[in-house]
Amino acid sequence: MKYPSLALLDEEKRLLWQLRTHGAQPRSTLAAALQISNSATTRLTKSLIGQGLIEEMTSEALPGRGRPTVPLRISSAGGYAFGLALYAGILEIAVVDYAGGVIALNSETIELTDPAGFARHVDRRIHDLTLEHRLLGRRLYGVGFSAPGPALSRDGNRWSIVRNLPGWKNAPLREIFEESLQLPIWIENDATAAALAEYYLGGLIGRCTTAIVILLGHGVGAGIIHEGRLMRGEAGGAGEIGMFYPGDRPRPTTLDLIATLRAAGCDVASLANFAKAIAGYEAVIDRWLDRAADQLVATINSAIAWLEPGAIRLMSPLPATIMQGLAERLNRRNIIWGDHSIESDAGPRTVTISPLGGAGAALGAALLPIHAAIMRS
Repeated sequence: MKYPSLALLDEEKRLLWQLRTHGAQPRSTLAAALQISNSATTRLTKSLIGQGLIEEMTSEALPGRGRPTVPLRISSAGGYAFGLALYAGILEIAVVDYAGGVIALNSETIELTDPAGFARHVDRRIHDLTLEHRLLGRRLYGVGFSAPGPALSRDGNRWSIVRNLPGWKNAPLREIFEESLQLPIWIENDATAAALAEYYLGGLIGRCTTAIVILLGHGVGAGIIHEGRLMRGEAGGAGEIGMFYPGDRPRPTTLDLIATLRAAGCDVASLANFAKAIAGYEAVIDRWLDRAADQLVATINSAIAWLEPGAIRLMSPLPATIMQGLAERLNRRNIIWGDHSIESDAGPRTVTISPLGGAGAALGAALLPIHAAIMRS
């Protein structure tokens, strides 16, 4: 069944957000949490079930007398969306369903080209993945792209894309993508997209109100999410911590590590051959990690002082062992969690690595259209 496009009421969005952040719940619990009547809850849930956005779970018998309660949950059949992320020689394409489940996550080597050529390639891949996963006829929310760089225009059409993607900076990306793909397009800074993925899929939703994700990709950036909302700043530049690390100097980035390895004689060209090429260069990587930790600690302390996040995560397409080494070095340094020395239920707060690995930016990009459809204005 192909569902019509969405035009949700604020009350419906509130109910959907309650289920996303707190998991499956029966109607009576939803009514109490949203402070609305049982009849209003019944009306709202009937509408959302009809639109394919929520579904009833298997009945669970309550102890004692009374009718069994039927929990409701977000339905994976509510639709799907695509997400794109570009790294050094690698294209990540993610497909997620309405409940946040990962339908597909593909990583492929790609020749760098101009935005129009990239869009044509993506159009073919979207067609292939739609057929492969039998998605024809389901509601498609759109395509998200995680841009490696800050926005240059308030409408999110032009972006200051990193220098190793020639022809991308200040190009009208939204117009180019919409013309080629003929689909709704969302574009977001890659670190901000990564924060959205971490919130939904990395175990942070419902656990903390504020989280920061530091993404080491083409550059270094931070994504900030607070109470489910992406913090973009006045003109979309929030989290642009790369300004602390000028591009003409050593930086804590994936491209910088590749350049450092190459300068030491390592035959690494991009992330595509990274794992094979680095054997024997462990000492070079260790020195780079020491320097990267020294560079990042002041930035992290500043973020803690300004925002007091409940979690700080590191994310990168680099191997997990390298990112774990960076996290361990940071936690041995003088990270100041302020006066909040009381341990949480999970123990003392530390900088941790993302469980999503390098897929976070693509997954977050795919979640952008779905997140936009549920967030209240």
